[in-house]
Amino acid sequence: MAFLTVARLGRYTAAASVLGVNHSTISRRIAALQKAMGGQLLTRTPNGWELTDLGRRAMISAEAIEQAVAAIGTEEDTGQLTGHVRVAAPDAFSAHLAAPALARLHEEHPQLVFEIVSETTRARQTRTGMDLEIVIGEPHVRRAVSSKLMDYELRLYATAEYLERRGTPTALEDLREHYLNYYIDTALTVDKLDDATSLFPPMRRSVSSTSIAVQFAATMNHAGLGLLPVFLSEQYPNLVPVLHDRFSYTSEYWLVGREEALRNKAVQATVRALNDAAAHGNWFIPSFPC
Repeated sequence: MAFLTVARLGRYTAAASVLGVNHSTISRRIAALQKAMGGQLLTRTPNGWELTDLGRRAMISAEAIEQAVAAIGTEEDTGQLTGHVRVAAPDAFSAHLAAPALARLHEEHPQLVFEIVSETTRARQTRTGMDLEIVIGEPHVRRAVSSKLMDYELRLYATAEYLERRGTPTALEDLREHYLNYYIDTALTVDKLDDATSLFPPMRRSVSSTSIAVQFAATMNHAGLGLLPVFLSEQYPNLVPVLHDRFSYTSEYWLVGREEALRNKAVQATVRALNDAAAHGNWFIPSFPC
């Protein structure tokens, strides 16, 4: 299991966390296996641990053993999945789609354990210790498989109180006189999100944050205009659409996974659950305290 987990996650520390052991235990187990196999199975690269040619052959056998062990002691196939799946995703996607989708999957397969790391970043070239990454905008990553989950729109919103105080923009040029709640410029690494603000005039910032929840809270509390996802904003009647006849920006969520991870049945089930939720728009929309 140590070898398979490192091969899938690319990090000894991530494998140790999943298996509930320390880093040195993983290192000893890999070293012992390599000695028994008579060669290196993994090689360290700037992007994390990668399989050697011998490692790729060993992984095929290891996966077959993993499946055989899982079947031992069961006279009939219960269809139950086990395992630990780690997913990195932007916070809006994590909270409103991934978490409810994976909660339903866990209900079907109680032995599955999920870790969701909330982050808004581009797909990394390095091994991240994640089985799956959800990123914004089409990724260009070597040695990984990507597929588009869904499109979504960003539009401008504000509260009626803010608009009464500052005036309602009637043209894009009017935005120069307004405040914007959006991502922190210096912390934003996603080109797709950075490009969205290039389509209207420069605006003064009010509350900037790496968290979409904070951007919503700032907008709900009259701090300025929010450039927010429509799938969330349209659920809150106190958010007033601004310039929707003049401005809309389409972005996408993409799923990225390494081939080693995507051969895992638990990861495959996770991919299906996320695709189904995205296709059917199964968003969890809680009430927002106003």
